Amino acid sequence: MKHFFLSTLALGLLAASCNSQESATTMESDPMEHNTLTEQELADGWTLLFDGESMEHWRVYNQESIPAGWVVEDGAMVFDPAQRNDMYGLDIITKDTYGDFELKLEWWISEAGNSGIFYHVIEQEDKALYWSGPEMQILDNVNHPDADQGIEGNRKAGSLYDLIPADPQNAKSFGEWNSVKIVAKGDVIEHWQNGEMVLSFDRSTDEWKELVAGSKFAPHPEFGTAEEGHIALQDHGDVVKFRNLKIRSL
Repeated sequence: MKHFFLSTLALGLLAASCNSQESATTMESDPMEHNTLTEQELADGWTLLFDGESMEHWRVYNQESIPAGWVVEDGAMVFDPAQRNDMYGLDIITKDTYGDFELKLEWWISEAGNSGIFYHVIEQEDKALYWSGPEMQILDNVNHPDADQGIEGNRKAGSLYDLIPADPQNAKSFGEWNSVKIVAKGDVIEHWQNGEMVLSFDRSTDEWKELVAGSKFAPHPEFGTAEEGHIALQDHGDVVKFRNLKIRSL
């Protein structure tokens, strides 16, 4: 596993904030247990972003509604491009914003599919959300061409898209559920996938600033700088499903 730009103190503080969390999420649990909170999760301050029936916590980026294309099926939030009325780019965001947080969810991608989870997203009328919010990549690593693009696999599932590769690369195949967690504590961010931390970085370091300066995000000074913003899920034109979306403030 690669750690990027983290001081020992930063790692210690972040680990302390999350030491009560599980090392993995059960992939194939009883369906009745999905989209619910345990008594311990309630005591720890978790809230649901999806209850298995309603998308009341979500809306389209720069819009106030949920359009055709995003539906609820079998206890999952599903993006189905066949239902989106020929519109494209209908990424959805949480109605609320979050600063320091821990986010957990499970995702499922179709064959050769692509999507993403964004955080600290700022709404800008003239810009797509990915110019402000970093992305945890969702991908069918075997069948989508993006897996072979970028540097050191930084477009594969779990990666900080186009910047830092997930290591280890432990995503499951298309058609299977993957468990992920994103932890944001100040400038320190962690990506977890299927029970393992696959990357971490510190936005306050010179190394981070140099990495962004050498990337396609360089012309957008707002990229990765917000202390608070929306969580977002991407319409990339492929069928993708989400469930067990839970968040707590740190």
